[in-house]
Amino acid sequence: NTKGGISINNISLPMVNFFFSEKPAVVVQIENKRLKQIQARCAALGVEAINIGSYTKERKLSILGKIKLDIDKLRDIWYSPSYLLEQYQTNRTCAKERAANYKKQPLKFRFPKNFLNGAPYYNELIKATLQQRKNAPVAAIIREKGSNGDREMAWCLYLAGFNVKDVHMTDLTSGREDLKDVQMIVFVGGFSNADTLGSAKGWAGAFLYNQKATKALNDFYARKDTLSLGICNGCQLMAELGLITPSQRENSPKMAHNNSGKFESGFVGVDIPKSSSILLKSLSGSKLGIWIAHGEGKFTFPAGNLTKSGKIATKGKTDMEIALKYSYNSYPANPNGSPFAIAGVCSPDGRHLAMMPHPERCIRPWNWAHYPIVKTEGREELKEITPWIEMFINGRKWCQKHQAKKR
Repeated sequence: NTKGGISINNISLPMVNFFFSEKPAVVVQIENKRLKQIQARCAALGVEAINIGSYTKERKLSILGKIKLDIDKLRDIWYSPSYLLEQYQTNRTCAKERAANYKKQPLKFRFPKNFLNGAPYYNELIKATLQQRKNAPVAAIIREKGSNGDREMAWCLYLAGFNVKDVHMTDLTSGREDLKDVQMIVFVGGFSNADTLGSAKGWAGAFLYNQKATKALNDFYARKDTLSLGICNGCQLMAELGLITPSQRENSPKMAHNNSGKFESGFVGVDIPKSSSILLKSLSGSKLGIWIAHGEGKFTFPAGNLTKSGKIATKGKTDMEIALKYSYNSYPANPNGSPFAIAGVCSPDGRHLAMMPHPERCIRPWNWAHYPIVKTEGREELKEITPWIEMFINGRKWCQKHQAKKR
């Protein structure tokens, strides 16, 4: 938080006993109108709940009106050792930038309208999950040795109404799987082949130097009823293989090492601009929180011209579009130094999306580092599913639509 403070004005114990107690405790901020309700609930559970004070607009920590502490100055003092240590662990410019920005880049949320105005959000998922699975479109998780996040991704796809297949690279290289019945593929995150040759380079080689895997992949991308998604290591793979620009693979972006020179892991804000992306369409205009975890996440565009309009073009022809951006251009909110804070790109027709952040790690509100209470039709509630599920619902609906066309 970058605004407001707290006035501790309701302490019955001696201050030393209060501030230096070794009892397990947590400070929770709630609305005044909920105070009695929360206290009664805690009492019923045998938990002692003490009202110690109130929120103030002044950026101070006030204790019984006698002591006033500057919160921002104290935070700087608290952070100073971390900054000194980080100068020896990372790029010094980035260390300095983090120290300057750590309190200037608050998370900001703007939820999609259908999430806020009471659309049958969760009911939609239940309907999708309970539909006859034999008629549901098929999505395949593509993974390699060292991949992770496949189970979370499979759950997202299943929850959104897909039948889900687990496809290991050995299934493709042996010819056991050819993807002919699959409408959507997801290359998941992780550390394929331990990133020994660089992120996703070994994984890319498994496709490039095996005829059966190459054919299955080329046949899939040649069809018009397919979608693809690459997350983190999967994004790096799509960039390496040119799958974001499947008709002109040489124009694909490449992924470079983070400017910081180290692996970055954290919860950051992203903005979802208007783009052709089929998966992100209903989230356009949103601002959401999401997890990132990568060492090579910086987008570079050696073949194209990057414009502020969100288009990446070669000789005037659009190669791809910016589909996802970090909420701030500077580090650490932009964790890798990508130009224009790019976090994800899509093909011009919107069917193929590659992004570094992990939506599959953000489906439930308790998977988020911060999740605000949402007002829905005048009520306040904590929803059981976050807006990121819309990516997968959008994909399922698109696939069903194109299933119908084929029939």
